[in-house]
Parts: sequence; structure tokens; C-alpha cells
Amino acid sequence: MLQSLSIKNYALINRLTVDFSDGMTTITGETGAGKSILLGALSLVLGKRADRSALYNDTIKCIVEAQFDVSNYDLKKFFEQNELDYEAETVLRREIIPNGKSRAFINDTPVTLDVLESLGTLLVDVHSQHQTLTLTQNDFQFAILDAFANNSKVLVDYKAILSKYQAIGAEITQIESRLQKANEEQEYQHFLYQELLDANLTPDMQEPLEDRVSQLGNVEDLQHLFSEAVQRLDQEDHGLLAQLIYLKSLMQQAASKSQVYQKYSERLASVILEVQDLFQELESDSEGLEADPQALERAQNKLQQLYALQKKHQVNTVADLIEKQDFYGAQLEDTKALENRLDALRSEVSPLKIKLEQLADTLHQNRIESAPKLVQELQTYLAAMGMQNAQLKFEIHPASSFLANGKDQLTLLFSANLGSPYQPLKKVASGGELSRIMLAIKAILAQYQHLPTIIFDEIDTGVSGNISNEIAIIMAAMATRMQVFTITHLPQVAAKGKQQFKVYKTDVAGQTQTLLKTLSKEERVIEIAQMLSGDELTQTAKDHAVKLLN
Repeated sequence: MLQSLSIKNYALINRLTVDFSDGMTTITGETGAGKSILLGALSLVLGKRADRSALYNDTIKCIVEAQFDVSNYDLKKFFEQNELDYEAETVLRREIIPNGKSRAFINDTPVTLDVLESLGTLLVDVHSQHQTLTLTQNDFQFAILDAFANNSKVLVDYKAILSKYQAIGAEITQIESRLQKANEEQEYQHFLYQELLDANLTPDMQEPLEDRVSQLGNVEDLQHLFSEAVQRLDQEDHGLLAQLIYLKSLMQQAASKSQVYQKYSERLASVILEVQDLFQELESDSEGLEADPQALERAQNKLQQLYALQKKHQVNTVADLIEKQDFYGAQLEDTKALENRLDALRSEVSPLKIKLEQLADTLHQNRIESAPKLVQELQTYLAAMGMQNAQLKFEIHPASSFLANGKDQLTLLFSANLGSPYQPLKKVASGGELSRIMLAIKAILAQYQHLPTIIFDEIDTGVSGNISNEIAIIMAAMATRMQVFTITHLPQVAAKGKQQFKVYKTDVAGQTQTLLKTLSKEERVIEIAQMLSGDELTQTAKDHAVKLLN
């Protein structure tokens, strides 16, 4: 329940603090006194948007603060999800700075306007003629019928499974799309992969292969070069080895004359060993050089295969080809993995669909059984409020797919007069009719749900006499189960309040201000008497006021 409201520097309110009780509170006052200003200030703290034009004094900030007892609202999860300190007595605060910016707080913790509004909708239901338009919305009509049908637990289960079912369905659709595309390309990708696999690629194969082709293609030239090299090394008397051996002999002779030259003899001996080793290798390689057309053809074919693959895949190295091979292999593996995942998802979604069908059927049956009972109760309330000939009907048709609230399509039909055809409520009901229908709905829901504080903003406009008395009785009955505020011009309604406030304007230091006053029992008599008779306060009006209050 709303325990207190504090307003500073808002519209025509300079400073105002008021405490509220449980049960029914009525707020009265002349037209233009500022009842809408009071509601506007409360809407700020419930998360509605505002700007600096709302400031009473545009040089200082506006502060609106509301304290709620939330102990019966089961809101701990909301506070945890939004990282807020949970307090049984929770304070919502809104500040509007002169530059037009605003700040919002819950228990002194800064929050976004969205978070403040989300909490505000759980704490207060502001019900005006404008808000009655929600009655024409399909989701709200479902909510009414499901609350009456006690479908809340089934709906929670249904929506939880539906969320999972839709998530899996979305993944199935995505995988099917990917598989369709993959299957269109799979045959060609498999061919490319196999082609690369058959090439037996290794990262360092190209350079040795190119050298092998060059070698086999130039055997005759190489034979001639090696033959001449061997000859120059081993030519009798004039070959390099013979010359080195002779040079070594000369240095040995010099060393015999002086040991200083022994080093040249030793170095020449080392050079001769190296040249002899070179000679043997050259001679061996020369003997091994033979024309092999078949080997050359095989090497050329292999090299051409590499060049063709590189051109085909637009790469420059064998390492790049191997990377392509790995990519195509991974693609084929992914396709297989996707197929396995698709099979698993289809197996998972099947029992979910069965469960959804069962829950949707339960919701449907509960609605079918409850709709006539709800209509009967509504029509009883409407008859008491002067709509004796009004007829309502919930039209429920099965849908072919799973919807947010089951597999039903729902239309609330209305007929205002006997013999008039049923038509969708939103097309034929007037504003006054919608207000009374909404009041009847709220009164019924209050018996089946723990509703938040409700504020009726002049929804009784345009009614009088016995009807106004019946509206007052309905509101008072609701107030035995919840906190009810009603802004009213009807004395019958005002008299039913556990407490009554009067909104009025006054001049303070040359400025008009809106004030709110708690009325005593005696003041309530005067206020209600004036609502009955106008400015001329008669004894009859006073007596009638006392009778209403009693």
C-alpha cells in the first residue's frame, strides 16, 4: 500500500506531505482545484516522463517521494534482478533538476526510469477513462479471463516451455537453412577436399620437386659439366690434384730447410684431402646422372598438379593449399555435426510440443468453463450500475499454432441493448460503458488476485443517483481487500472513504498554490453537503451527508 507522499516544487504545489491509510481513500475538490496535479506528481514517482515546465519554481529542483509497504507483494526477486536493496517499506523518489534532467531512486539507489516504471506498475494501478482503453486490448482480455479461470500456474508453465520450444525451433530453422546451403555446396566441396587429399601435400614438397624436374630435364648438360670438372681435377700432370700434390712437395722441401714453412705443407695436405673428397663425390654424381624420361614425366606431372591446384584455389604455396584442405575438411565435419545437432534438437522439441499441447488444452478447457461464469458476474455488476441490458460474451476459437497465451484466439463481444447484435467491445462500447465494465472487472479480480493499490480517477463522471451509490458500494467492497483511492465528484462515493482529502487552491504571497487537507468527520459532513447542494449549504444537505457517512 501507499503509505505517504511528499511533493516539493511541482506545478502549483510548493510543498506537500501526506500520509495514507489502508482501505478506501477519497479525494474531492472543485473542478480545477488541482486533483490532476496530485495525480501527475504521483505519476512522476511511478516512472512517467516530465520536463522542467512542471517546476513550481524553475530555479530549484522538484522532488517527489512515495513510501510503500511492499511486504505483501512478493517483490524480492525484482529487487535482486535489479541489484536493489529490498526493504519492506520501500521509498521511490524522483527529482527534476531546473535544466530539465531528472533522476530516479529506489531506496536511495539510482535507477533508470524504466526500472522505476517497472516497479511502479507493480505497486499502483491508475485507472482513468483513458486507461479503460486497455480493456479493448486482446492481452488484457486474456488476463481477465485467465485470472478468473485460475490459469496463472498453467500459464507460467506454458510460457516457460513455449520459450524453450521457440528457442529450439529458431535454432532448428537456422540449422536447416545452413544445411540447405551446405548441401547445395557439399558435393563440390567434397570433390575439392578429395582432390587436395589425393595430392598428398606436405608443406616443403614444392622446392625439391622443382629442383628434381630441373635436374632430370638437364641431364646431358649436367653430364658434360660434371665430366669436365672431374677431368680438370684428375688430369694427368696438369689436373688440379696433380698440381696440388706438386705444390705440397715444394713446401715439404722448403720445410726441410726451415720449420717455419712446415705450416704450408700441412695446409696443402688438408686442401688435397678436401679436393680428393670433392673429386669422389663429383665422380659419383656424374656416374649417377642418367636420362630417365619416365621419372621426369612423373615429376613434371606432379609439379604441374601443384601449379594447377594453386591457380584453382588462388594461392601461392603448398602450405596455403593444405590450409584450404583443412578448411574443406572442417566444412564437411561441420555439416555432419549440424546434422547430428539437428537430429538431437528434433528429438528434444518433440516432447516439448506434446507438453505444450497438453497445457494449451488445459488453458482452453478452463477458459471455456470459466467464461460464462465470469460473464454472469460481470453482468450482475453492470446491472447494478445501470447497464441492465448490457450483454458480454467471450468468443474463443482454437488457433493452429502456439501463441503467447496458448492456442486460443479470444474476442470480447458486447451488446449494449436488448436485441442488438454482439460486436467486438472496442467497436461499440462508449467511454462511460467501458469505465463501468472496467470497474466491474477490477472488482471481480480483487476477489481472485492480490491487486496493487488502485486509483480511480473520476471514472464515475456522468453517473448519479442509485448508480453512483452502487459504484460507491463496489469500490468500498474492493477496499476490504486492497488499498483504493478514488478522485470523485460524487458525494455517494466520497462518503464511502475510510479517509477523505480535499484538494483546493489558495493564494500565498501573491502566488496560487494547490493544497491538500485531511478532513475531519465534521469537515467531511460540510464537504459532502456542499457536493450535494452546491454553494448554498442547507440543513437538508447536511442531514443527507450525515446519512451517507453513516
